[in-house]
Amino acid sequence: MREIFANDLKEALKAKDACRVSTLRLIQATLKDRDIANRGAGKGPVEDDEVLQILAKMIKQREESSRIFADNGRPELAAQEQQEIAVIKGFLPEQLSDEKVRELISGVITEIGAQGLRDMGKVMAVLKERYPGQMDFAKASGVVKDLLK
Repeated sequence: MREIFANDLKEALKAKDACRVSTLRLIQATLKDRDIANRGAGKGPVEDDEVLQILAKMIKQREESSRIFADNGRPELAAQEQQEIAVIKGFLPEQLSDEKVRELISGVITEIGAQGLRDMGKVMAVLKERYPGQMDFAKASGVVKDLLK
Protein backbone atom coordinates (compact mmCIF):
# COMPACT_ATOMS: atom_id res chain seq x y z
CA MET A 1 0.00 0.00 0.00
CA ARG A 2 2.91 2.33 0.65
CA GLU A 3 3.85 2.13 -3.03
CA ILE A 4 0.30 3.09 -3.96
CA PHE A 5 0.50 6.14 -1.67
CA ALA A 6 3.88 7.14 -3.12
CA ASN A 7 2.71 6.77 -6.73
CA ASP A 8 -0.52 8.66 -6.06
CA LEU A 9 1.47 11.43 -4.39
CA LYS A 10 3.67 11.78 -7.47
CA GLU A 11 0.61 11.98 -9.71
CA ALA A 12 -1.09 14.50 -7.43
CA LEU A 13 2.05 16.65 -7.43
CA LYS A 14 2.14 16.58 -11.23
CA ALA A 15 -1.57 17.45 -11.39
CA LYS A 16 -1.09 20.19 -8.75
CA ASP A 17 -3.97 18.79 -6.69
CA ALA A 18 -3.20 20.51 -3.38
CA CYS A 19 -5.85 18.72 -1.30
CA ARG A 20 -4.79 15.27 -2.50
CA VAL A 21 -1.09 16.09 -1.98
CA SER A 22 -1.62 17.28 1.58
CA THR A 23 -3.84 14.29 2.45
CA LEU A 24 -1.37 11.78 1.01
CA ARG A 25 1.49 13.42 2.89
CA LEU A 26 -0.59 13.26 6.05
CA ILE A 27 -1.22 9.53 5.49
CA GLN A 28 2.48 8.88 4.93
CA ALA A 29 3.42 10.86 8.04
CA THR A 30 0.90 8.93 10.13
CA LEU A 31 2.30 5.63 8.87
CA LYS A 32 5.86 6.76 9.60
CA ASP A 33 4.84 7.78 13.13
CA ARG A 34 3.27 4.35 13.69
CA ASP A 35 6.41 2.65 12.32
CA ILE A 36 8.54 4.60 14.79
CA ALA A 37 6.21 3.69 17.66
CA ASN A 38 6.31 0.03 16.61
CA ARG A 39 10.10 0.09 16.43
CA GLY A 40 10.20 1.34 20.01
CA ALA A 41 7.94 -1.55 21.03
CA GLY A 42 10.10 -4.08 19.19
CA LYS A 43 7.63 -4.65 16.36
CA GLY A 44 8.09 -4.44 12.61
CA PRO A 45 6.73 -1.82 10.24
CA VAL A 46 2.98 -1.41 9.80
CA GLU A 47 1.33 -4.16 7.73
CA ASP A 48 -1.40 -3.55 5.15
CA ASP A 49 -4.25 -4.66 7.45
CA GLU A 50 -3.08 -2.19 10.10
CA VAL A 51 -2.84 0.50 7.40
CA LEU A 52 -6.54 -0.05 6.68
CA GLN A 53 -7.35 0.38 10.36
CA ILE A 54 -5.29 3.58 10.48
CA LEU A 55 -7.12 4.94 7.42
CA ALA A 56 -10.49 4.11 8.98
CA LYS A 57 -9.46 5.94 12.15
CA MET A 58 -8.34 8.95 10.10
CA ILE A 59 -11.76 9.05 8.42
CA LYS A 60 -13.53 8.96 11.79
CA GLN A 61 -11.36 11.82 13.06
CA ARG A 62 -12.17 13.91 10.00
CA GLU A 63 -15.90 13.16 10.20
CA GLU A 64 -15.91 14.36 13.80
CA SER A 65 -13.91 17.47 12.93
CA SER A 66 -16.19 18.22 9.99
CA ARG A 67 -19.26 17.96 12.20
CA ILE A 68 -17.71 20.26 14.80
CA PHE A 69 -16.71 22.82 12.15
CA ALA A 70 -20.20 22.73 10.62
CA ASP A 71 -21.84 23.14 14.05
CA ASN A 72 -19.64 26.15 14.80
CA GLY A 73 -20.30 28.03 11.55
CA ARG A 74 -17.10 27.12 9.69
CA PRO A 75 -18.43 25.50 6.49
CA GLU A 76 -15.15 26.06 4.59
CA LEU A 77 -13.21 23.97 7.13
CA ALA A 78 -15.96 21.33 7.18
CA ALA A 79 -15.75 21.13 3.37
CA GLN A 80 -11.96 20.70 3.55
CA GLU A 81 -12.38 17.81 5.99
CA GLN A 82 -14.94 16.22 3.65
CA GLN A 83 -12.47 16.47 0.75
CA GLU A 84 -9.82 14.71 2.84
CA ILE A 85 -12.34 12.00 3.74
CA ALA A 86 -13.04 11.43 0.04
CA VAL A 87 -9.32 11.04 -0.70
CA ILE A 88 -8.78 8.59 2.18
CA LYS A 89 -11.90 6.55 1.32
CA GLY A 90 -10.41 5.99 -2.13
CA PHE A 91 -7.81 3.69 -0.55
CA LEU A 92 -10.22 1.60 1.51
CA PRO A 93 -12.04 -1.45 0.21
CA GLU A 94 -15.74 -0.99 -0.46
CA GLN A 95 -17.79 -0.84 2.73
CA LEU A 96 -20.15 -3.72 3.41
CA SER A 97 -23.89 -3.02 3.53
CA ASP A 98 -25.71 -3.09 6.86
CA GLU A 99 -27.50 -6.31 5.89
CA LYS A 100 -24.23 -7.99 4.91
CA VAL A 101 -22.59 -6.85 8.18
CA ARG A 102 -25.46 -8.35 10.19
CA GLU A 103 -25.19 -11.59 8.19
CA LEU A 104 -21.40 -11.83 8.73
CA ILE A 105 -21.73 -11.11 12.43
CA SER A 106 -24.37 -13.85 12.80
CA GLY A 107 -22.02 -16.26 11.04
CA VAL A 108 -19.09 -15.38 13.31
CA ILE A 109 -21.25 -15.72 16.44
CA THR A 110 -22.36 -19.19 15.31
CA GLU A 111 -18.85 -20.18 14.25
CA ILE A 112 -17.16 -19.35 17.56
CA GLY A 113 -20.14 -20.38 19.68
CA ALA A 114 -20.60 -17.03 21.41
CA GLN A 115 -23.25 -17.31 24.14
CA GLY A 116 -23.67 -13.86 25.65
CA LEU A 117 -22.28 -10.37 26.06
CA ARG A 118 -19.17 -11.75 27.75
CA ASP A 119 -18.13 -13.16 24.33
CA MET A 120 -18.52 -9.81 22.57
CA GLY A 121 -14.75 -9.16 22.61
CA LYS A 122 -14.05 -12.48 20.91
CA VAL A 123 -16.59 -11.75 18.17
CA MET A 124 -15.21 -8.24 17.59
CA ALA A 125 -11.64 -9.58 17.44
CA VAL A 126 -12.59 -12.05 14.69
CA LEU A 127 -14.46 -9.34 12.74
CA LYS A 128 -11.53 -6.92 12.96
CA GLU A 129 -9.14 -9.63 11.79
CA ARG A 130 -11.27 -10.74 8.85
CA TYR A 131 -12.81 -7.47 7.63
CA PRO A 132 -10.38 -4.59 8.27
CA GLY A 133 -11.54 -1.39 6.60
CA GLN A 134 -14.69 -3.02 5.25
CA MET A 135 -17.08 -2.20 8.09
CA ASP A 136 -17.61 0.44 10.73
CA PHE A 137 -16.73 -1.42 13.90
CA ALA A 138 -18.55 1.08 16.10
CA LYS A 139 -21.80 0.20 14.33
CA ALA A 140 -20.83 -3.47 14.22
CA SER A 141 -20.38 -3.57 18.00
CA GLY A 142 -23.98 -2.39 18.42
CA VAL A 143 -25.17 -5.18 16.12
CA VAL A 144 -23.06 -7.74 18.01
CA LYS A 145 -24.53 -6.53 21.30
CA ASP A 146 -28.08 -6.86 19.93
CA LEU A 147 -27.45 -10.36 18.59
CA LEU A 148 -25.80 -11.60 21.79
CA LYS A 149 -28.61 -10.49 24.11
